Order: sequence, then structure tokens, then C-alpha cells
Amino acid sequence: MKDKALLFINGDAPESFPDPEKYGLVACTDGAFHYLKKLGFPLEKLDFVSGDFDSHSGKDEGIYDEKFIYTPDQDKTDFQKALEIIMEKGFHQVEVLGGSGGEQDHFLGNLTVAFGCKDRMDIKFYDEFSEYYFIPKKITVTGVKGKLISLYPFPSVENITTQGLNWPLTKGNLSITSRIGTRNFAIEDEVSIEYEQGDLLIFIGKNYL
Repeated sequence: MKDKALLFINGDAPESFPDPEKYGLVACTDGAFHYLKKLGFPLEKLDFVSGDFDSHSGKDEGIYDEKFIYTPDQDKTDFQKALEIIMEKGFHQVEVLGGSGGEQDHFLGNLTVAFGCKDRMDIKFYDEFSEYYFIPKKITVTGVKGKLISLYPFPSVENITTQGLNWPLTKGNLSITSRIGTRNFAIEDEVSIEYEQGDLLIFIGKNYL
């Protein structure tokens, strides 16, 4: 996993932390720095803290001052700016914690940022309920039997076929204005998904059965 980056952003704090030693880079936005400090995350493992520091002075952490990167551009979110720094540092696989919860406009904004970066970065979000990410037009996910699987078009998907789900799709269409594919579940350990047009989010939740 040393080719992956770990990024904490300012949603709900995770219930537990992954081992930072498994990642090639560890970073957070300025808002997330608060909960990392409060919950005892080893701050010395952070490679950088970025943001406009509207929720953090950026100047009161002593030995961590050199880790702060000031990104004042108000046309971009702190999440987007952190991703740009991560790409500049040569990382294109990112696991994101703190992407959901809190103010829901932030959650929708985070999904939109990930959508805009999906052709340049492999971004996966994790929270206490699920992992979720944009998927390519053909994919097989494994180790999912009994887990909740939701497919969410962004904003539409054409000719989607699935195998391994309780309610399969065969050459179906999904759209946020008509039919979405949420609250399904896997009846096989492997679930395959293939579609022809559009963009699709997958949510892989906790055990459903």
C-alpha cells in the first residue's frame, strides 16, 4: 500500500484509524486536524496539513508548523486542493476518511470533487457504514457475500448488467430522476457489474444478512 495516500477530511471522525505505516503519504485538511489531535492520532505521521485555515490558525501547533500548507483559493474546496497536492507528490491512489457526515452539502461536494478527479485518481471513501467509490465500466468486487450493495447513477447509467446480487440487472438503465439501484445485497462472494454509458458509484456496506 506504499503507493497509496491516506487523506482525512472534515466530515465525521472515523471510529478507528488505519495503520499510517501502510501508506506512502498521510495528510489531512485543516478541519480534520482537530479531530485527529483530539482522538490521539500520531500527528508526527502526517506529511502535510492543507487548507485555507478558516477553522484552524495553522500557527499554534509548534513542532507541526512546518507541515501546514496554506491553500487560500476560495474557488476550490479544501478536499480538492488536498487532492491536487497529493497528485503533485506523485500519488494517484487515495483512501479518504471523513468524507461523509457533518453538513450534507459537504458530502455532496466531496462526491462531486471525486467525480471530477476520477479519470486521474483512484479515490475510495470509507466511513462507519460503507466504502464507496466511482467504478469503471466493468468491475468485479470480491468478499462481499451478505453485504449491502448500492449502485447510484451519477446522474445516469445505460445498459447495466450485474451478477451476484439478489436483485440483478440485465441491460437496465439507472437515473437519479427515475430509477436508482440502492439497497440491494450480494448473494455471492463475487459481484460483477458492467455498463456501457454514464458514471456509477458503488456503496459496499456492512453485512446485510
